[in-house]
Amino acid sequence: MASDTQAEAARSPSGERARPERQFILTLSRIWAWVFLILLIVFFSITVKATSGGDVNFLTLRNSQNILVAITPVLLMGLGQTFVIISAGIDLSVGWVMGLSSVISALVVVDLVAKGTEVAIAIIIGFAAGVGAAAIVGLINGVIIARLKVPPFIVTLGMSFIVRGAALLFSGGQTIAGLPPALRDLGNDSLLYWIGGDGGGLHFLTRPDVTGAQLRALDRILPWPVIITAIVVAVAIFILGRTQFGRHTYAIGGNRDASLRAGVPVDRHIIVLYIMSAATAGIAGCLHTARFSGGSPIAGDPLLLGSIAAVVIGGVSLFGGEGKITGTIIGALIIAVLQTGLVMLGVEAFWQFIVIGTVVILAVLIDQSRDLIIGRMETG
Repeated sequence: MASDTQAEAARSPSGERARPERQFILTLSRIWAWVFLILLIVFFSITVKATSGGDVNFLTLRNSQNILVAITPVLLMGLGQTFVIISAGIDLSVGWVMGLSSVISALVVVDLVAKGTEVAIAIIIGFAAGVGAAAIVGLINGVIIARLKVPPFIVTLGMSFIVRGAALLFSGGQTIAGLPPALRDLGNDSLLYWIGGDGGGLHFLTRPDVTGAQLRALDRILPWPVIITAIVVAVAIFILGRTQFGRHTYAIGGNRDASLRAGVPVDRHIIVLYIMSAATAGIAGCLHTARFSGGSPIAGDPLLLGSIAAVVIGGVSLFGGEGKITGTIIGALIIAVLQTGLVMLGVEAFWQFIVIGTVVILAVLIDQSRDLIIGRMETG
């Protein structure tokens, strides 16, 4: 009798024979983005060097830092999207919220400096105003979604038009200029500088005063926007993975009704999620103002879909209840590596959209296939 029971367990999908297969599928679905990123880097390292006759390399210190700078706004918007999508929501307003934050922060800085306020204080107040304005938009989104039960897609789509109009109205349809050099330095200086060749070396904090060949050999390491983004990412990872707030976010996305019965303050939680989503977009807008020394109302418009794509590629389920911040980081890196590599290969811009769209569909298919295969295994 015992031997018959053991044989049945071995044949069963829940038996020992099925468990390694299920675990393999789960592991493969989680690491495919990492593998794909590594393959992309290897592919572009080979092809860029080959097509340039060996004169240009893809995998260089300068190029890696440029990629990190390029992903900061997409990643910041993606962080908020990660929380919202895990809760089974969506935020289509973050692109224009980023533009509104860029405009508000620039206007406040320019106004305060003109009134004689110390530059550092003006920048701090300006950034606070930009993020605060963004958070107000998120509050409105959250209240309408949570209290009035309007679908997130409709609310945030409508809000994107409202915020777009506000950003263009406040800026007069123009980029806000006249910002102090200190703000430009914040957006473009780095923690470390490296000068290659003879007489070069590593410089900490202070950008070396060089010209000519040494200027061309100067590489920035860890620009301030990257460091600020890394801090926000670390906080987001901690909140989602180590706090009750993060557990409630997963619970709401997995089963909203069960969360309500378990005593989770669902409505209040959803409001906070949309405030967070808008606030991270606001931080991206402020960093855009610093990097380009101007407040642009259209700063985030082309980045909205990229932020959602990064979240999806990173394995966050659009149905809610599943996903990690590290996945969004990998998704943003994949998009940035793809765009940078295609540009270095001389591929026309519209092909970038086609390739990224294909990767997004592939990511969703992998997620769907995993659930389908595991479901079939468990039902025999």
